Formats: sequence, C-alpha cells, structure tokens
Amino acid sequence: MGKDRSLLIACSCFLLVILPAVSAAEAAPSLQGHWTGAIELPGQKLEIDCDFILQPDGSWKGDISIPAQNARDLLLTGIAFKDGEAAFAISGIPGEPAFKGRLAADGNEVSGSFAQGGQTFSFRLQRADSPPAQARAALSAFDAVVSLGLKSLNVPGAAVVVVVDDEVVLAKGYGYRDLEKKAPMTADTLLAIGSSSKAFTTFAMGTLVDQGRLEWDVPLRRYIPWFRLTDEAIAARITPRDLVTHRSGLPRHDLTWYNNQSSSREELVRRLEYLEPTADLRERFQYNNMMFLTAGFLVETLTGKSWEDSIRRLVLEPLDMERTNFSVRDSQKDADFAFPYVERKGQLERFRFRDITTVGPAGSINSTANEMGRWLKVHLNGGKLDGRPIIQPQTLQDMHLSHMPTGETPEIPELSPASYGMGWFVDSYRGHGRVHHGGNIDGFSAMVSFFPKERLGFVVLCNLNATALPELLVRQAADLILGLEPKDWIGEAAERKSKGEKLGKEAEQKKFSRRVPKTKPAHDLGAYVGDYNHPGYGDLKVTLQKGRLSFAYNGIVTPLEHWHYETFNGLRAADPTFEDFKLLFRTDLNGRVSALEAQMEATLEAIVFCKKPPARLSDPGFLEKFTGRYSLLDRVFTVTLKGSGLKLVVPGAPELDMIPGLDEEFTLKQAKMIVLRFKTDAKGKVLALELVQPNGIFEAERVLEK
Repeated sequence: MGKDRSLLIACSCFLLVILPAVSAAEAAPSLQGHWTGAIELPGQKLEIDCDFILQPDGSWKGDISIPAQNARDLLLTGIAFKDGEAAFAISGIPGEPAFKGRLAADGNEVSGSFAQGGQTFSFRLQRADSPPAQARAALSAFDAVVSLGLKSLNVPGAAVVVVVDDEVVLAKGYGYRDLEKKAPMTADTLLAIGSSSKAFTTFAMGTLVDQGRLEWDVPLRRYIPWFRLTDEAIAARITPRDLVTHRSGLPRHDLTWYNNQSSSREELVRRLEYLEPTADLRERFQYNNMMFLTAGFLVETLTGKSWEDSIRRLVLEPLDMERTNFSVRDSQKDADFAFPYVERKGQLERFRFRDITTVGPAGSINSTANEMGRWLKVHLNGGKLDGRPIIQPQTLQDMHLSHMPTGETPEIPELSPASYGMGWFVDSYRGHGRVHHGGNIDGFSAMVSFFPKERLGFVVLCNLNATALPELLVRQAADLILGLEPKDWIGEAAERKSKGEKLGKEAEQKKFSRRVPKTKPAHDLGAYVGDYNHPGYGDLKVTLQKGRLSFAYNGIVTPLEHWHYETFNGLRAADPTFEDFKLLFRTDLNGRVSALEAQMEATLEAIVFCKKPPARLSDPGFLEKFTGRYSLLDRVFTVTLKGSGLKLVVPGAPELDMIPGLDEEFTLKQAKMIVLRFKTDAKGKVLALELVQPNGIFEAERVLEK
C-alpha cells in the first residue's frame, strides 16, 4: 500500500489526462471552465486543477496542473463528456491510472473514483473562477490604493502590470510621466528599471549555457584569460556564477563606474586588479555592480557582439519587447517616456537623466509595464512565452534558486531572510516564496517580483528617486490576490517618511559640529591644483577658478569650500553627487601637495589619489633638452632618452630609470630616496643636474660638447 501510494504521488507530477474523443454534439458546454479539487489519498489530499475549453469546431482542449508536484498546464487530449458522465484516462503512467466521475445536478461539481495499479481513491472537482479572473476581482479597488500611494509618498507617477498564470490581469499607468505638463503615465510609458536589469544579463547567460557556450562553474579565465584581481587566489578561482551572485569578495566600488562615460567596459574590468576586496571568494554577500558589468563583458566576449546587441538578440527579440532599450538617451527619442524626479524639502523637482550605459549589464535597461508583463510571463511559465520555449526550464529555475545568503535580518516579520539567486533576490513573503529584484537609479525606482508557486507576478515602475512605493504596491496587491490579512503598508511608510524627514533636518543642522573652527589651509590654493590618479578609480582633477577650488571626477564637477586644516568639503552643484563629500590633501616630505584621500568606498579606508607629474615629463620633445653628460668631481653621469622616458647612466652601474615626479623632478626607480632635478637659466638652458639625497644636494655641471 505504502509503496503503491508513493508510486502514485511520484507519477502524479507527470499526469497527462486523456479522455475518449467526442463529437461537438456530444460535448457538454457545462464542462467548460476552471475546476479545482483533489484526489483523496490516505492521509493527504493531492490537489489538482483543470481547465476545459470548448473550441469553435466543437472539439475540446484543456490542461491539468498539480501544484504540489510543480506540474503545470499539462495538456489534456481526447476530452469527453456525455450525459453527465466523465471518464479520464491517463496514458504513459505506470499502473494505468484512470478517473471516472459524474457532474452534479447543479453543474458545479464533478466527483468519482480514481484508479491506479489496482487501487481506487475518490476525487472531487469544484467549478471555480480561473486564477486570472479571481485576481481581477481582488484588484477591483487597487486603483484607489495606487492613488493613495502616489499622494502619501509624494510620487509623480507609477506604471503597474500584474500577471497571473499566462494572463495580464492589470496593466495601467497612474499619475504623471511629466509633472509639469500633466502628461499621464501609461502602461506604455518608458521608465528606467535600474538594477532589475541584472536578471536580463543572467537570462542571456542562461541561453548561452543552453547552447553549450558557457558553463556557470568553471574559472572565468577559461573565457577571459587576462582577468586579474588584487587577490590572485580569488582571480584564479572566480566563476561566471560568482559574478552574478554578489560573492566575489569585493565591496561595491560604485564610484568607479558612476557617470563614467569615458572608460570602456573592458577598461573597467581591467581596473578590477586595483580594487581592494574585503572578503574571500564566496565568504560574504556584497552587492557589486562591477561584477555584473564583468558578466556583461563576458557575454560580449562569448558572442562577439556588444552586450546591448546580445540582450536584444537573446532576450528582447524572443520576448517581443520592441521598445525596451538600453539608454535614457534612446528613451527620450520615444513619444511616451517618463521624466525623472527627486524630492527636496517636500517639493518634487525634475532630475537630470543619468546615462549609465557603461555599466549597462548591471542597470541601464528602460522598459514599459506592458513589455515587462512579457518578461514576467516567461519566468512564471517555465521559460516559455505564448507556448514558445525561450530558455530551458532547468536553466531558468537555477536562476531562481538560492545561491548566496545575504546575511541580513528583515525589519518586519512578514519577510524571511533573503538569499540571492542569479540576478534575483529569493525570500518568503507572509509564507509565500517569492523571487524579486528592485531598481533605483537617478530619478527612477522599480520592483519586479513574482511568486513562482502561485504563478503570480508584479512589476511597478515609478519616476521618483529612491521611493519605496514599488515594493509597497507589490505587497498591497499580493495581499489582495492571495487573500491575506490586510495591512496598511502605505500608511505605515508615510508615517516613517514623515519621521525620517524630521530626523534628517535635525541631523543636517548638527553636521557643522564636526568642523574645527578658525583653521586655514597649509598651502596657497594653487598648490592643490593638479591631476590626481588611482589605478582602480582613475583620474580626479582639482582646479582653481576665481579664488575657489573645484574637483572633477567622472565628469561630475563639484565646487569646494575649506572645511578645516587640509580637508575640503563639496558644495551643492548642478549634479549633487558629491555634496558634503570630503577631500583630505596630503603633503610630502618636501612640503608639496602630493596626494589626496577620498572616501570612495564606505567599507574601506579612504582611497588615495596620487598627484600626477606634469604631462610634459613624458613628452620626448620636451625631455630631449635634458640629455647629455654631467660631471661631478671625477665622475661623469650620462642622461639618455629612450622612448618617452629618461635614463641615467652611472659609470660601473646598470642603467637607471628616471621616473617623473612633481615640480619637474625625477626619482630613480632603483633608488627611490634619490631625487634628480635639472637646473636651468632664465631662458630654459640646462646648466646642471642636481642629485638630492638625504645627506645633501650635489650638483653635476653639464659638460659642453665640442
């Protein structure tokens, strides 16, 4: 008995319900519709649901699902129903399982017996509204919920799509895409989805896995042989799966890419060699956009095409997402796009569009509610869209599985601790397993969330910077559709927002208490001017105009005020990224400003940018005048030019490299304590070579050639 029951349960995930074929005249219209029920097994109920559709030619089609076995929409063939009697024959399953039942007089119930392997059990089906129909009814008052959310949290507009099974049950815009012109938000309005883009990158990688062109768990260097990290042990072991699960050992280092429009993706991947990790590989969850950028570069390497072209070919075209794009510049060419907004002191202000195409694989996609509905469908239906296979179901499920715990404790009891899949967070909401990913980027906020078991999915896109409304609307809609106890998520958030704004004002007033009064810089302002560089973070430029210092990084220009001692503070600018950002300048042993420190990554010590030597010290045309022989007592030093650098030849010693430094000085690569500088007259004629050593400065006169 126990053995046969196990066989029944094991086989039930492969059920294919088959009935004898009938003519259109024999088909009973009352069978049409959605039915839910169960097979009464000893000690448990095996829940099933069926859908029957009468087609125009009088034939039937239908499907059956067994949620406990994750068997969905298995095809029904040969469906028959006559004189209130139904017979279900299941082929291809051991034990010749079969159903026989009768329709109740009121037409709302089918009950009877199920037989398999010589054993018989009862079953019962009840007529019910389809899940999509139930969801539509549950969302009847949802418009009012969204309107309240927009008002309570001061959000210009939202675009929402809800998918149940394979149907869109809601696709609508609320509020405004353009607040100034009162242009309405629609389900076809383009908005940035931010980090919800990450799942598109992993989806494309999954299709490459299906094609045999990529393996998740082999060293990345199989595909990118030159790949390097500060920690060689990590660089040698890291895999494609590690790139997309936030377990690389590196913290965010986001300022390397933010607003960076001058570096290529390959250049940024090569910079990883100089970015400090804070953990070992797979030791700790650390959200990292640079790793997703690397994953996108991996896609480019494997396909020979740009990430954009690869996503378009592998994802967007198969899903018929025709208007979805990769740049806010492209969105602004469309007839229906949303402007970004930010809230300042209770007022909504139009924000600048941020072009982040360089880090596109981590977050540059723009889409619409309607097109994101198709994205939901493929995830809710095992990799199929409109019956067409897009990706293997096992590959898709791998993305939805937990691969790395985040280690974070939820602030509310309704949420379980989250893990990360591949491009998705994985957790439980009020007892229902869900897969989701938010997105926040300069004036836009998004949430893509779905419940795989319930085949229920949501996308909410808003045109306000860092608002919680997308997640809150998902919770409100899920509560309605799943029949959960109502909770005022929006009211609670509005109250927290009000308290947070008050605390923020109080905190801002206190920031000046950390400033040391009555101090002044150690140097004239001109001494701080120059180009500074870190091999991982790139260049930072300090300028002086009209008596005020400013600095530029990744195209963002920020004026500076003296804060105290050698620390300067960022002021409000057109781009407020570096407002209240501190720069600490360093002075070398010779009293010169030689470097600056900046807290570019919150989890690490300040990043040190070294002041770059004047560019002319690497210009062969400028350096040529320094070549020649220089005499000190009975020794003759020779300065030669090779390529774009000077060499010093000392009798009896190997050739020494002269490394450009500040103030047109050079250091010896092989003896860094020795500084070399050339002495010139008023006309720039070179007179001597000075050797600056700890015990003194020695002067070698230039030997005039005959």
